[in-house]
Amino acid sequence: MLLALLIFLPAALAETIAEIQGNTFKSPLVGRSVTNVSGLVTAKSASAGFWIALTDSSSDAAIQVFTADPAVLSQVTPGDIVTLDAKVSEFLRLGNDYVNSLTLTELTSPTNIRKLSSGNTVTPIVVGADGLHPPTQQFTSLDVGGPLTIPNDASKLMTANPTLQPTQYGLDFWESLVGKLVKVTVPTSLGRPNRFKDFWIRGDWPSTGVNARGGLTVNLGSDGLPDLNPEAVVVGKPLDGTSNPDVRMGTTVSEIVGVVTYDFEFYRILPLTAPTVLANNDAVQGPTTLTVPENDAGCTLTFGDYNVENLSWNSDHLPTAASQIADFLKTPDIVFLQEIQDDSGGSNNGVVTSNRTMDALVDAIASRNGVRYSHTYISPSNNQDGGANGGNIRVAFLYRPERLKLVNPNYGGPLDKTEVVNNNGKLGLTFNPGRIDPSNSAWEGTRKPLVALFESIASGQQVIAINIHDSSKSGDDSSLHGNPRPPINYAVQKRLAQVPVIADFVKSILALKSDAAVIVSGDFNEFIQLKAVFDPLTAHLKSIDDAANTPAEERYTYLFNGNAQQLDLAFISPKLQPGAEVEHLHINTWSRLGTRTPDHDPSVSRVKLC
Repeated sequence: MLLALLIFLPAALAETIAEIQGNTFKSPLVGRSVTNVSGLVTAKSASAGFWIALTDSSSDAAIQVFTADPAVLSQVTPGDIVTLDAKVSEFLRLGNDYVNSLTLTELTSPTNIRKLSSGNTVTPIVVGADGLHPPTQQFTSLDVGGPLTIPNDASKLMTANPTLQPTQYGLDFWESLVGKLVKVTVPTSLGRPNRFKDFWIRGDWPSTGVNARGGLTVNLGSDGLPDLNPEAVVVGKPLDGTSNPDVRMGTTVSEIVGVVTYDFEFYRILPLTAPTVLANNDAVQGPTTLTVPENDAGCTLTFGDYNVENLSWNSDHLPTAASQIADFLKTPDIVFLQEIQDDSGGSNNGVVTSNRTMDALVDAIASRNGVRYSHTYISPSNNQDGGANGGNIRVAFLYRPERLKLVNPNYGGPLDKTEVVNNNGKLGLTFNPGRIDPSNSAWEGTRKPLVALFESIASGQQVIAINIHDSSKSGDDSSLHGNPRPPINYAVQKRLAQVPVIADFVKSILALKSDAAVIVSGDFNEFIQLKAVFDPLTAHLKSIDDAANTPAEERYTYLFNGNAQQLDLAFISPKLQPGAEVEHLHINTWSRLGTRTPDHDPSVSRVKLC
């Protein structure tokens, strides 16, 4: 259902489109009745009305005239110059999902449409190439400190209604184009389409964070602030009813001519007709090169990290996940797993164990290459660790028993707190495996970190592995193109509390043994560019990507709303940093529509223990 917000004020006569749009996000004439508005019809839609652009050379302002009345629509054709009377409205889509949206200035209830001429040339504004270029770093002047600044939601864009600065800020740029017919040359898709066939693009304008696949990666900008790619824009539903193509990251499509609008929480271009695929980036992700050398004497350790997306023993994607661990990760010594469900999957029946799930995964991996993992985990208290109700997701380890062993196994319970101890000059854990401070309020309603102490059978070298799955990013987060500024990061306060608990545990390890081999890896559900979250941990450990000098634009494991981003991270202690290597295997972010399983990319790392 649609809702148009109308504030009724005294009528204004013969206003121009430029005066109606103004130079802010919200029209200065909202709620007024306007007459004799003149413009060139640039596009038309059976469900959304038509668009008119100012024909005066002093401005290229344009606006949507909303109507679904066939009798009204039959009066106009692209290329007509018309005048009309209407009301100035700020459109807001109705529903709880859109409470944080911006509004769209439009004309409603058009009457007295008079055709002045027909067959006029309609020329789109070029965005890209030698035309206009969107800013590439910041979204709006209200995001002081960048779009990840804490606290979030410090102001509302539609309340502050700042003067547009389209050469400085991305939202200002796209707002300045609302209602206008534009042409984007050499559009490149940034990922798969959604279920409505909308997809994100960049054009042939300067962009930051361009990765080797052609997507845009969240990065730090030249201003030192998080760069979440405001130059990207959505391609929405074509106006002629055709269907957008199946694309993936790096697909180039034919030039797009369409109108710029705002809907479903994002600025978007509605093409006159669907573009066609010109070329797909068909580079195939190969398996990792980071394996243990032959005749290694227990001095090399490989480890993988993989969020396997609500995996149960009977999940359709279990064979795929298993084949990826075997064939692409090459069965590393340790695999940090997240989102292992209990043995009854999503059934809310009190079952919390996941032996059947883990055994099924182990069997499926062994069927690929003969490697048979051991596994270890701690079952949560029923429905206390978040995720799907009844699913009881938890973190877990796979490890290769011919290379590693658990040191003095002593399994803790869901609320047992493990601590590091001095065990005759070596490290020990009071519970191995155990949970880190599981009763701490920081972990309420989410996964508790799992720590395990392993020892190399060949060399006797120890390694402490800490598996993380912090509080999830939520559907309650607001859009990067939304009204709250900075955008709402719903669970950031939880993650701000969780990471210091992990950091304190790491600190306690290094206080006992400064050259301890420590790995903290998993799904942190947060951008590493948000330093306030990660500073407590990086005071003791280094990101393995930093240690390995991974190019910044290639650091991604997830794809969301056009942004390639890294939520899955690994941090290592000083002992492991020299010569550390990491590969992010883009098995899933590069996949075609409908073939992504799971939704995260796995990573593989190699470090030296000796």
